[in-house]
Amino acid sequence: MPAGVPERAQLWLVRHGQTEWSRDGKHTGRTDVPLTEIGEREAAALRPELAELSPALVLTSPRQRAMRTAELAGLCVDSVDPDLAEWDYGDYEGLTTDEIRKSDPGWTVFSAPSPGGETAVQVRERADRVLCRASAALRKGTVVLVAHGHISRVLGARWIGLPVRAGANLLLSEAAPCILSTYQGEPVIDQWNRPNPARATSTAPS
Repeated sequence: MPAGVPERAQLWLVRHGQTEWSRDGKHTGRTDVPLTEIGEREAAALRPELAELSPALVLTSPRQRAMRTAELAGLCVDSVDPDLAEWDYGDYEGLTTDEIRKSDPGWTVFSAPSPGGETAVQVRERADRVLCRASAALRKGTVVLVAHGHISRVLGARWIGLPVRAGANLLLSEAAPCILSTYQGEPVIDQWNRPNPARATSTAPS
């Protein structure tokens, strides 16, 4: 976390709502898939709590699933940031973890390469750029980032000074908001993977 972030400033991370590929466990990096009906309900369910924020800056990934989530959640997007795009899985795009492990046993995106895709170093560099931009804006107020599962988990890890691989320990559900903050001058994860309000009133699979 860059220096100068005010005490108790709030950086919100919001993963996009459900898509067909996320529902089925397929790795979705550069493929631009839309939200499902459930995903749209999940995004809209975030509107009441996000409406209270009056953020100083809202950034979103360029993928339609993130931009649509921001729209349905009632956010006014200031900028589309390519650095918030999901991890590029290369040859593993569209495959589930089980399918990948048939040829690459024990693989996870955090612990092993994705042939033809991004390296952990490249993703770390993107995440750090986002956090630098967000930290500067936090001096003016709350910041909201709307992105994807793996890049958001990397952002959480990097905020508290951990390596990319630590994102493996930060489970993140669809349309689940997280709050990063500071306490006594130290970066902290204030709240992580908060349940989406739509799940409390629906029995539909997530």
